[in-house]
Amino acid sequence: MSASEQIENACREARDKFLKLDVEVYKDIIEKLQFVIVSYNADKNPVGLYHIGEAALDLLKKHKEQKSRQVSKELIDTLEKALANK
Repeated sequence: MSASEQIENACREARDKFLKLDVEVYKDIIEKLQFVIVSYNADKNPVGLYHIGEAALDLLKKHKEQKSRQVSKELIDTLEKALANK
């Protein structure tokens, strides 16, 4: 799997997790993740995925600090690994 595919998949997983958390404050990041995923599929340029992926990672880590069982370590690790492959 290429680095671009890894970050796309990680962003999809993050978006899905935010949707499952169903918290209003995550509406913005969900929309941004959806936009960069669609954009990547159109032009295959992963820059937006990396940029928004970093923001998503920060939010997921903060949520995990408050409610550790709602966000898996595996999801955070997957996103961190994908972001490291810039």
